[in-house]
Amino acid sequence: MNEVESLLREHAPQVLAALVRHHGGFETCEDAVQEALLAAATQWPVEGVPAKPRGWLITVASRRRTELWRNETARQRREETVVLLEPAGAPPPPDVDDTLTLLFLCCHPALTAASQVALTLRAVGGLTTAEIARAFLVPEATIGQRISRAKQRIKASGAEFRMPPPAERPARTAAVLRVLYLIFNEGYTASSGPALHRVELTTEAIRLTRQLHARLPGDGELAGLLALMLLTDARRPARARPDGSLVPLAEQDRTRWDRAAICEGVGLVSAALTTTEVGPYQLQAAIAAVHDEAERTEDTDWAQILGLYDLLDRLAPGPMVTLNRIVAVAMVYGPATGLAQLDRAEADPALAGHHRTHAVRAHLLDLAGEREAAREQYRLAAKRTLSVPEQRYLESKAAG
Repeated sequence: MNEVESLLREHAPQVLAALVRHHGGFETCEDAVQEALLAAATQWPVEGVPAKPRGWLITVASRRRTELWRNETARQRREETVVLLEPAGAPPPPDVDDTLTLLFLCCHPALTAASQVALTLRAVGGLTTAEIARAFLVPEATIGQRISRAKQRIKASGAEFRMPPPAERPARTAAVLRVLYLIFNEGYTASSGPALHRVELTTEAIRLTRQLHARLPGDGELAGLLALMLLTDARRPARARPDGSLVPLAEQDRTRWDRAAICEGVGLVSAALTTTEVGPYQLQAAIAAVHDEAERTEDTDWAQILGLYDLLDRLAPGPMVTLNRIVAVAMVYGPATGLAQLDRAEADPALAGHHRTHAVRAHLLDLAGEREAAREQYRLAAKRTLSVPEQRYLESKAAG
């Protein structure tokens, strides 16, 4: 990404937020901002970046928004009224940063999770429709329709461009964090396709979460989420071989992990755990920190990890928490105990037949020395995952 692209991506959400606050009408403002970004991408490399790039974008987008509105109102034969309402010399909106308000609007409860993710990446992340489509391996038209429907739903819901009232803020903040974590997870382990990682998504999720943390530094779960992302992404350099195949945690070259990110993540989660109410993201970050702080696989403090999973299971139970906790149980009490708990856990329909359930069973059977049974489970897991790198890894374990 060059300097101009980086500037445009940084300022795009702030410009859109300024226009929506000043004029209202998310869809028209978004079109105007896209045209201003296009103008900047064309002019700035030739004429140079203006002294106040955000102000430049706001002015150009505001003018374009006025033109679009006039065109629309002219079509509806209300030009004279519109001119009276918004004269040609109307000043551009103030140059203030409303990114946080925009993020809350994109994660409005009237939208589905998929729509929240797409709209957040478009409006706040500054990704184009084509970039989002490539990241999620779906046709560009699908993402375009998803974004269009999201904007229509926001309009129909009567949502206003303002921060949610205090009574709604905890639930709305939780939705924002969930969307950011969904974006990160899809980037860290792509749910389908040939690539293990989609770096553009993890980078964007961390950037947005970092910005949000700067605005809400006292939110413990937000700090925990940022720490979790940093501690997880720190392992990315060692997580894939040159041919793209997956390297499991126990086999990674830990000297390739990003120590600066680990240090920052440990600092964030340590501070959050000691100064704010404990939450699920903080506990997941603490588990990631225990893994990252072990210099060798055999140095991992599994008893501490199991204790953290016990807390997480009580605070925010879920199928993946159950599976990960069972691995920790097996590492502390032996594979037979883990397999017995896995038998009971499979009663949950969310885990029965899931490729991760087969992968965990295969791993525990391997630890127990039941090699043939492990091979069969690795084969089942490989058949059921849509990720090509995961599939290759599981097939290699079955053949090994």
